[in-house]
Amino acid sequence: MRLYKLSVLLLVLSLSVGCRSTKTLTSGAEIDKSMTAKQIIRENSKQDVRFKTLQAKVRVDYTEGNSSNGATVNLRIEKDKVIWMSAPLGLARLMITQDSVRFYEKLNNQYFDGDFSLLTKILGTDINFEKIQNILLAEPIFNLKDDTYVMVPNEESYVLQPKDQRALFELFFLINPGFFKLDSQQLFQPSEKRMLQIDYKKYQEVSKQIFPENIRIIALEKNNEIIIDLDFKAITLNGEVRFPFSIPSGYKEIELE
Repeated sequence: MRLYKLSVLLLVLSLSVGCRSTKTLTSGAEIDKSMTAKQIIRENSKQDVRFKTLQAKVRVDYTEGNSSNGATVNLRIEKDKVIWMSAPLGLARLMITQDSVRFYEKLNNQYFDGDFSLLTKILGTDINFEKIQNILLAEPIFNLKDDTYVMVPNEESYVLQPKDQRALFELFFLINPGFFKLDSQQLFQPSEKRMLQIDYKKYQEVSKQIFPENIRIIALEKNNEIIIDLDFKAITLNGEVRFPFSIPSGYKEIELE
């Protein structure tokens, strides 16, 4: 599997009216060693965000080897239905729905129009709309209530791992002891020498709910590393949103197979 395929798909991942009340959150809480994995999972699930629509400005910085670039994009989400991103002047646009991933960019006059099957193949686990949405909202990519988890000793975060790790990959979830959102979620494929790590560096409070302010995605395949930083600004909730998307005629399809 060429790293180019992984980099393109990870870049896809990283791409108003309503209440707005934002402040950066800090946590100086210490680990409570008496808490059980079930209690931590219950507290984490209480922090799931609830909204109909979301709009934000997101600074995206993408680094692969010695190459890096960045831009500020508009992000719009209709929860559980659509994730939409647009670069300045409409130079690139992405739309993800429950059954499709569509993307085009004007610099090279090319587009991608497909589903989640290649992401599933690359990462070795089922990737779908819900998992992508969860990454952006700092929620676990796997439902923690669907498995039995155990605590791993750690001084800064509650670390949970499945009691029986999966055969194809290993999972770890690091949960903040102060407000019980994720500090990190990590997926390892030792046999393939692959790693996907999603770190939540900062959080912010918006309308009395906790949203990520900074996300760092690190993808490692053998000796090749990709880093994507996402900085969320000006989040507003429950306003009216539109999702304009139309692949321009004459564009060349991006072949990832």
